[in-house]
Amino acid sequence: MSDDFSNAEAAAHFLLSQTPLCPRIGLVLGSGLGDFADELSDQTRIPYTNIPFFPLSTAVGHAGQMVIGKADGIPVATMQGRVHLYEGYSPQEVAFPMRVFGRMGIRAVVLTNAAGGVSLEYKQGALVIITDHINLQGQNPLIGPNDDRFGPRFPDVTRAYWKPYREIALQAARKLGKTVYQGVYAALAGPSYETPAEIRYLRTIGADLVGMSTISEVIAARHMGMKVLAVSCVTNMAAGILDQVLNHEEVLETTKRVQGDFVALLRAVLPAIAQDVEA
Repeated sequence: MSDDFSNAEAAAHFLLSQTPLCPRIGLVLGSGLGDFADELSDQTRIPYTNIPFFPLSTAVGHAGQMVIGKADGIPVATMQGRVHLYEGYSPQEVAFPMRVFGRMGIRAVVLTNAAGGVSLEYKQGALVIITDHINLQGQNPLIGPNDDRFGPRFPDVTRAYWKPYREIALQAARKLGKTVYQGVYAALAGPSYETPAEIRYLRTIGADLVGMSTISEVIAARHMGMKVLAVSCVTNMAAGILDQVLNHEEVLETTKRVQGDFVALLRAVLPAIAQDVEA
């Protein structure tokens, strides 16, 4: 049996020893979206290098630290940056932070990412609530011996993206006067961007967004019974839609431009999610 459970326990114990807070909500902030954590009150910052067994982020735009603090009085554990398969990590290592969240007592996670727009309905800078996913990464974090202490051998992911949380986010956006979309997220391994032919294929099979993250985290979170809300920022239109070259600088520039809307949406949904997890 894997040591992941004891390793996750050790990491969770260490993190909780660094703060008087007991967060029940975890957040993962993707490329260029980490500034939300800087606004938390009563915060404690813990570099990933200090957390036992924690994978280290090498991606540009990922600060690589856990920030535990309060967002408008609500305790949250916030990851400024994540790890990806394209960095050379296994899907189990990519999913390990979700295991740690689960052992910390976290019951709901809010995942954010930067994604390419496949749907022609989207424009650069659009915020999209993920309704479902298509895993084209060829890997799954649950492959190998199952540890029943995390969850069942064959977990159901019919409701991977918790519908009540999606409705909370849509309602919050309406109150803020912001336009948000809903869509299906497809993940490939990366790190190369997709070809125009691959984007035509993705659109044909029902994908609205494409990225290189999130899915291993969602599978692991649902395996442990945590509820998931995931929101993408469309940082660029995918290959072949516009006659231009894709680059990561554009991703970071776009997330910086829409960060205010993103932060406002996160702050608006947290009270309702907090009420749910404490019920």
